Amino acid sequence: MTTLAEPIQRQRALVTSGATTGLAWRRQQLRRLDQLLRSGEQRLLAALAQDLRKPSLEAYFEIVGVRQELTTARRQVRQWMRSTAVSVPISVRPARAFVRPEPLGCVLIIAPWNYPVLLALQPLVAALAAGNTAMLKPSEQAPASAETLATLVAEHFPAEVVQVRCGGVETAQALLAERFDHIFFTGGTAIGRQVMAAAARHLTPVTLELGGKSPCIVCRDADVTLAARRIAWGKGLNAGQSCIAPDYILVDPVIRDALITALQRNFLAFYGDDPQQSADYGRLINQRQFDRLDALLTGRELISGGRRDGDDLYIEPTLVTVERDDDPLMAEELFGPVLPLLSMEDLDQALSSIRAAGKPLALYLFSSSAANREKVLRCTSSGGVCFNDVFLQASLPHLPFGGVGESGIGAYHGRSGFDTFSHRRAVLSRPQFLDSSWRYPPYGNRLGWIRRLLG
Repeated sequence: MTTLAEPIQRQRALVTSGATTGLAWRRQQLRRLDQLLRSGEQRLLAALAQDLRKPSLEAYFEIVGVRQELTTARRQVRQWMRSTAVSVPISVRPARAFVRPEPLGCVLIIAPWNYPVLLALQPLVAALAAGNTAMLKPSEQAPASAETLATLVAEHFPAEVVQVRCGGVETAQALLAERFDHIFFTGGTAIGRQVMAAAARHLTPVTLELGGKSPCIVCRDADVTLAARRIAWGKGLNAGQSCIAPDYILVDPVIRDALITALQRNFLAFYGDDPQQSADYGRLINQRQFDRLDALLTGRELISGGRRDGDDLYIEPTLVTVERDDDPLMAEELFGPVLPLLSMEDLDQALSSIRAAGKPLALYLFSSSAANREKVLRCTSSGGVCFNDVFLQASLPHLPFGGVGESGIGAYHGRSGFDTFSHRRAVLSRPQFLDSSWRYPPYGNRLGWIRRLLG
């Protein structure tokens, strides 16, 4: 066996032994994770500050998100584990049929760099609640967070329950070459395709939490002041490096200038005249991400913002006009503090444009009209929708979070996460008495009465 195959097999063996199926084992692992967060909170916050220059409050949001998931799981796991009875037709009575949620086995969780603590540990909560063991692969692009997670997990979990494997592309490829019972990946669509291709070699089921260009529609009946404040907050959070950040705005021309003015006013209120000096504004993760956005902005006439410092991995919150759907700014998820604005003819035209671009992870609408909200739900498809706000749909433990189409496969959070990491095993139990001969050959002329019986 390879050095990876051996620990994976030990983790799988723990599950196949039946040791992880009970409520006590699952609650014990959730307590361990809770203790990890409590004892390691300051180390995790320091690592996030080192990797992404995250303001302390934004970094703490990651801890809170995991704690919310833990609280929900610890309260609900007994109920989630229960078998569900299903009705039995007369043809197989007397019998009892039920669906029993069972662990999948050893799972692989591959986390991204933009929320390196939250997006590693939230799916781990679901995996452990479902009775699985896990290998975690944090992103090498957030090295301080990765090493801190590795240290804390080793301090709080036996190796046969949870392990962390740090490293770059070679480590990820080595892990993907092994057989897991489920792979949970959060990251970009291009890498998601590679993960799915690798999983196909072993017919391993996957959950892919990807991204895409999440549109934000602002209709003329919107509260412009409120919309601008909430959009500016969502775009400035983590310096725009969020998979559900508003990627671009489709705005009614009647309120376009008012929206721009309100956005500028809010960026100023949040981060001051020079956001580079603000303690509340983060940085891009690395030089490659800075260079990518810098190239997209170079030579453009900007509405506002645009100051950049490559040595500091800094880009100011930037508004830019886009006239065409084929503009390079519309070609890929921006994943940074750059916010294009496009004028829309009307809501129907905006929805048509969104449909043509594929199915986003998030879709935002600011409007006071119930009819507009219903039209968005009826005429588009997206991983999630949020009306008159941004981001908050991903913060609710009981609301499934996941994509559709190229923005992802599968969902998690709360019960959805438990179901993702569980196999719904179908069970039929019949007694050993009362064995009718009707189903056994020779059949004779039974077809007629069987038709009448079974319909």
